[in-house]
Amino acid sequence: MDGQTLIIVISAILGLASGIVMHRSDFCIAGMFRDLFLFRNSPLLRSLILLIALSMLLFESARLVGILSYTLPSSLFGLPSLTNLLGGMIFGVGMVLAGGCVVSTLYKLGSGSLPAACAFVGLITGSALYAEFHPQWKQLTTATRLGNSATLPQLLGLSPTLVIFIILIATGGILYQWQRKGLLLRPNRVKGYLQPRTAALLLAVIGLISFSLLGMPLGITTSYAKAGAFFEQLLIPQHVANLGYFQGRGFEYFLPLSNQTLHAGAGPFWDGLALVQFPLIAGIVIGSALSAINMGKFNCRFNIPRRQLFSALIGGIIMGLASRMSPACNVWHLLGGLPLLSLQSILFTLGLIPGAWFGTILFTRYVVKQ
Repeated sequence: MDGQTLIIVISAILGLASGIVMHRSDFCIAGMFRDLFLFRNSPLLRSLILLIALSMLLFESARLVGILSYTLPSSLFGLPSLTNLLGGMIFGVGMVLAGGCVVSTLYKLGSGSLPAACAFVGLITGSALYAEFHPQWKQLTTATRLGNSATLPQLLGLSPTLVIFIILIATGGILYQWQRKGLLLRPNRVKGYLQPRTAALLLAVIGLISFSLLGMPLGITTSYAKAGAFFEQLLIPQHVANLGYFQGRGFEYFLPLSNQTLHAGAGPFWDGLALVQFPLIAGIVIGSALSAINMGKFNCRFNIPRRQLFSALIGGIIMGLASRMSPACNVWHLLGGLPLLSLQSILFTLGLIPGAWFGTILFTRYVVKQ
């Protein structure tokens, strides 16, 4: 098996596993934040905090024993800017209107959801639209740069291990209290249902495997832009050729499997990023479909209110745009950047919260109004 085939196989397996886990636990990050503002309570949000803490522990442990080797800033997580905050806010609005984030859209699509299909189309559309104003946004990002520290430990001048240890001690105490009170368990009688705390552990391990073998945490949104670029090239090839965003290959990462540094971009070409992300996307959809069929939960309904379908489409477009503006999505920042204490990801998360709040207001007022 050659190197490229091995990368595709590993990515597809990680996608299959993620799709099954997320579908069986209904691990929807958009729903976690929406429910927090809609019902003033979000039990699933606790499992997200557990997932971030477990990922932080696993990533740092792997780094200390030499399994992971990374230096920030890099193409994975660069220097912070106010555009990370603004992108997070816009993304929060979009994911609530879409009814799912970039990954939950995929596992819901696999289980037969028509709104998820609309959001998926919107994600590709929005990601491609970003290329039209990329130069201006890049200038704004540079103009609003916030210092030369890429991580919280760098900003504080402290050891990453020390900062992570302090955070894990504080978070561990909170998680222990939740565990004692049974707040990490959800009552459910559905056969095959996976408890969110179990899903958090499995997703943290999947993230570690991805980072260790493929050189990056779980992430898919650049390939939404690539998909959009492929479609645009079929229709308006000259326009695509004139867009700098689609011609650049500024994304650079080290691939441990082949022991080489790869250069990639969002354009309509097959590169190292496509090798990793396209099989991952396909794997998530197929994995969730297999899970849904196995549980008798595959359900493709067409009698969905048009207002809900329109909301999913617009929300997907907004998410696609925001994922390029941030840059990257909630999965990349929450499950990859936060465990590494990336300042970009911290700013994205700070923006995501008010964005989800505003998105919930729009959703209840215009989408599910009585």
